[in-house]
Formats: sequence, structure tokens, C-alpha cells
Amino acid sequence: METNMKLLIVVAVFLVFNSCVEEPTPPNIIYILADDLGYGEIGAYGQEIIETPNIDALAKNGMLFTQHYSGSP
Repeated sequence: METNMKLLIVVAVFLVFNSCVEEPTPPNIIYILADDLGYGEIGAYGQEIIETPNIDALAKNGMLFTQHYSGSP
């Protein structure tokens, strides 16, 4: 009887702590679309003359994509 009570307590504690796990948050995605912005016109991609500090900070703390294609000629 005492063994059953200990097992019940262990299972109850396990269920309580297992239900308190925080779910992961989905990633934030920022997609910047500009009409006449070329690949090399942002500092994150090597531009040294034009300053883009905010976009550069986003790129430094995030992810850079280099394989994106347009569907128009």
C-alpha cells in the first residue's frame, strides 16, 4: 500500500512538471520587398557607400538569404 502511494506521488509530480513546459514561440519573419533595390545596394551584402544601418543590424542578428529569384525577365 505504501509503495502504491509513493508511485502515485511520483506520477503526480511528474505530470505537474511536465504540463508546465513552455511552448516554443514561432520565428519572426521580416520580408523586405523593394522595386528597384539591387543585391549589392545594402550594407549587409557588401555596399560601402550607401549606409543602411537598420537593415544591417537586422541582417547581423538574423539570417541572410542569397538565393532568391524573380519570376520576371
